[in-house]
Amino acid sequence: MQIGSHTLNKPLFLAPMEDVTDASFRLVCKRLGADVTVTEFTAAEALIRNVKKALKKIEILDEERPAGIQIFGSRPEALKEAAHIAEQFKPDFIDINCGCWVKNHVARLEGSGLLKDLKLFESVVRATVSGTSLPVTVKTRLGWDEKSIVIMDVAKMVEQAGAKMLTLHCRARSQAHRGFADWTWLEKVKKTISIPLIGNGDITTPKDVKMMFETGCDGVMIGRGAVANPWLFHHAKHYLATGELLPEPDIKEKARVCIEHLKLSCTSKSCKNPVFSFRKHYAGYLTGMPNITHLRAQLMKLETVDAVEECLNTFLKQHC
Repeated sequence: MQIGSHTLNKPLFLAPMEDVTDASFRLVCKRLGADVTVTEFTAAEALIRNVKKALKKIEILDEERPAGIQIFGSRPEALKEAAHIAEQFKPDFIDINCGCWVKNHVARLEGSGLLKDLKLFESVVRATVSGTSLPVTVKTRLGWDEKSIVIMDVAKMVEQAGAKMLTLHCRARSQAHRGFADWTWLEKVKKTISIPLIGNGDITTPKDVKMMFETGCDGVMIGRGAVANPWLFHHAKHYLATGELLPEPDIKEKARVCIEHLKLSCTSKSCKNPVFSFRKHYAGYLTGMPNITHLRAQLMKLETVDAVEECLNTFLKQHC
């Protein structure tokens, strides 16, 4: 499949996740095998008001390419202008978030709220396409709830409106992250459209990746499964190529990547103390380690990179 000037075969995407997929985490996943990254979703209205925090969120590093900028909103004119602004940051594509389930966004018909008004949905896509020369892509869900599954109509509509790729999270908005993603829709949608289809939802193992590709989708997007296990991209690629499952990373590897991620975060974050904001990642990296409760409690008290690195190195000397 083609993404801008990049030709990729069965690409693995890192899903955009608010307050998770900043530049540091995207780089970690890229180095561990992610083919395509996407920024955290950013409000079109914030971009057109020149909000510094919003502009910072859509900065892309050359190392993570191909990469996309994800924007959201419900006012077509704002999406058009935001797409033009985002283009100046030189992404490989611009993605429209039409799947966020959070109440305050859907109440404004943003994210998956657009699934309640398909005419507005179409206007948003067409306006975004008209605002940029870059490929525009769409990420959405099956429908508003289980009784209003509209993805077949949406898939045809976004292609006709000019979108160059569709990513489908195989849940309805009402499910949020609950229940199970229904992958059977991927095969149905794939037969309906000619643009690439990316599958998303409940990918936690290399076997899941293989099974999702077997539905016929062109790419697989991994979200929450990568938060505690960014090695999933590398392991999935190895499994697809060889049929062999690699062993889980040992505690030395987990500590190494944790420190690498923290240092990258301190370089890319503009907040006062990035070590504080990084604390949410400790639980994922520490999974499976001995005495995890005590170690995490220690790490949560530390305020500098050097202190965190020393703590982890001391832990490794005691347990390796």
